[in-house]
Amino acid sequence: MLCSAYRLRSRAVLLLIAGLPLLVAGCNDRQEAPTAASMPPLPVLVETISTTPVADVVELPGRIEAVRTAEIRARVDGIVQRTLYQEGTDLAANAPLFQIDPSDYRAQLQQAQAALARATAVRDNAASVVDRFKLLVGRHAVSAQEYDAALATQQQAQANVADARAAVSLAQLRLDRCIVRTPIAGRAGRALATEGALVSAGAATLLTQVNQLTPINAVFTQSNTATLDIEQQIQSGARKPTDMKHVEVQLILANGQVYSERGFLDFADLVVDPSTGTQTVRAQFANPARTLLPGQFVRGRIIAAGNLRGIRIPERAVQLDNGVASVALVADDGTVVRRNVDLGEQGEGRWTVRDGLKAGERLIVDGWQKVQPGQRVEARPVSDGPPASAAAADPPAAHPAAASITH
Repeated sequence: MLCSAYRLRSRAVLLLIAGLPLLVAGCNDRQEAPTAASMPPLPVLVETISTTPVADVVELPGRIEAVRTAEIRARVDGIVQRTLYQEGTDLAANAPLFQIDPSDYRAQLQQAQAALARATAVRDNAASVVDRFKLLVGRHAVSAQEYDAALATQQQAQANVADARAAVSLAQLRLDRCIVRTPIAGRAGRALATEGALVSAGAATLLTQVNQLTPINAVFTQSNTATLDIEQQIQSGARKPTDMKHVEVQLILANGQVYSERGFLDFADLVVDPSTGTQTVRAQFANPARTLLPGQFVRGRIIAAGNLRGIRIPERAVQLDNGVASVALVADDGTVVRRNVDLGEQGEGRWTVRDGLKAGERLIVDGWQKVQPGQRVEARPVSDGPPASAAAADPPAAHPAAASITH
């Protein structure tokens, strides 16, 4: 009897175990989540895309260069006696920088002056002889040959005087060069020769450097390929040609700040660097506070005078993920479509889209975070932002992926 009870209990346990999968499956069927198609449409705010005038802005890397640079080198041989300027200060043109020992050159000047005095005395004596012979040759007291010889001696004496004067000028010039001066006004660099250093005119010893810092130049490079693309756009009418002198440039400093002074392009190189395949353009800026220094790396926003037709969308409608920009759109059937876009300039809360969108499409501005591709949504027009057709009052900031500008 005990064995029968045991067999009945074992059979019940087996039946219970066999029925567990069916029980679990039934629970899963009852708890299955609704599909995206079965969910009610979520409301989203959309903006109909349209083309609008956008500023023609290009961002290029560049470097600051002085408008004028003078390398101060020794023009006489000697020992540096003194440094006559303070390093890193602004100097006027012709300001003294170094004093080289003038002793030898002062003695050479005195020697040249003595030679000039001797030549002058010889010339004066030759002139008096010619004056006496001029009276005597008429009386036939002096032969014509003697008179001609006196004239030749006088002319030779005059040439010797001129030679002696040139020697004096050269000696005076060498003496003056013992005081080294700056040929331009600007900021002087550190002294590369100190007191007691031997400098040489033959070796052109570099003493220091003076840079004119206001105004100052910013030099930018652009690829020749981009230049050709711009020229083709101008020929096709997609881009308006602009006069280089009216192209405004805004500088972005290394710390990301915008430089307060704005400049204009004044030069575009017509030669392509064969090693890099780039062309050079240059802009000039005022630099009253000496904020810009030669050698600084900057980025230039080159703002052409003409406007282009483009698409601008709100910043909040763009999703950035590892440098890839994408937006959500409402398709004709009311479902969500995700699409990658190529961004251009940014300004006034909007991005300029270079590629990926076209006019007439419906862009999800708010609510795209809550929906998935393929999900049906209820599109409502956005009313809390600026209209899509509003043109930028100020030039927008250029995106690093911007193209280049032609000269």
